[in-house]
Amino acid sequence: MIDAKIKAATIEEKAILVTVIGKQEDADIVNEYLEELEFLALTYGGTVIKRFIQRLDRPDKATYIGKGKIQEIKEYVDANGIEVLIFDDELSPAQQKNLEREFQKKIIDRNFLILQIFAQRAQTAYAKTQVELAYQQYMLPRLVGLWTHLERQRGGTGTRGGSGEKEIETDRRIIRDKISDLREKLLEIDKQMVTQRKSRGELIRVALVGYTNVGKSTIMNMLSKSEVFAENKLFATLDTTTRKVVIDNVPFLLSDTVGFIRKLPHQLVESFKSTLDEAREADLLLHVVDISHKGFEDQINVVAQTLTDIKASDKPTILVFNKIDAFKYDKKDEDDLTPTTRANLSLEDLKKSWMSKLNNHCVFISATNKDNVEEFKKLVYDKVKELHIKRYPYNNFLY
Repeated sequence: MIDAKIKAATIEEKAILVTVIGKQEDADIVNEYLEELEFLALTYGGTVIKRFIQRLDRPDKATYIGKGKIQEIKEYVDANGIEVLIFDDELSPAQQKNLEREFQKKIIDRNFLILQIFAQRAQTAYAKTQVELAYQQYMLPRLVGLWTHLERQRGGTGTRGGSGEKEIETDRRIIRDKISDLREKLLEIDKQMVTQRKSRGELIRVALVGYTNVGKSTIMNMLSKSEVFAENKLFATLDTTTRKVVIDNVPFLLSDTVGFIRKLPHQLVESFKSTLDEAREADLLLHVVDISHKGFEDQINVVAQTLTDIKASDKPTILVFNKIDAFKYDKKDEDDLTPTTRANLSLEDLKKSWMSKLNNHCVFISATNKDNVEEFKKLVYDKVKELHIKRYPYNNFLY
């Protein structure tokens, strides 16, 4: 069962977003990142009122943001009844404690927000165990700040040897024991899942991968004619779903995996290792991309880096550019002599860019409207058939 503390921590109050960017960073890209953070807050149930950005060479070691920005945010927070401050980076335990002391408000960093969303979305015992492990790992180094806060509430001294110090050590021991127990539990489940994967026979295995909320589950439903949960929110599905799919006369196994995201907390990468094994052990990856998202190229890079991190980057891959029905661009007038930007490129322009070099390794579809679905199925069919022939050169009666 997921720890009650994580379920109780809600951000239904008014919130603001805070981030630090380098002095040379592009403001448009930073705003895209903050839009994603706001979407995370919305997914969890929060209401974002304002964004605060500070340019620094590097975040302040003690408070993440500088003293002047702290004062500016304080005035806004007090004047507008803000209850939650959400930071777009992982805060160190010291930074979090110092910020709580400065603002006397709830301080949430990006990692904790994602953990809370995962806790909301976890449905199976396996997903709940994975999320709780990640949560306990996140909380362990932050106990000092929590207990210091409690000592202030009850008037304790907080000095060495006080009740807070003793209770911190007790809680540390309890959490370490929990982490150990959860790891053992996941190891047992992992063994069962490995056995299940081996028992699936010798069919070619295909995995849907991609950034969160790009339409993987919709494609899963379209290909497998099943009803995998799909929703226009981040991390709509956490558990891997596997279905047998047949295109023409070629059967294969199709798995839908958890979506990736920028700055995915390392605790979640570790605890969701077995879920990510579906991508690592697949014969073919369908990398789904939301081409209507203005930052889709950055999302491609995030997924590519995550696949590298889990040692799955060498797999045969088809880039599936989804949501062409939602693609929009700013068409320039013929007499507009200003430089052309990414926002001015049409879908046809994009296809003639770096994508033109992908040959038969990409396809453009709308899973919702079923646009180009037959072309997509034919491409998957050809790739699966090619892999099957390579693996079983003397067993090609299907073809």
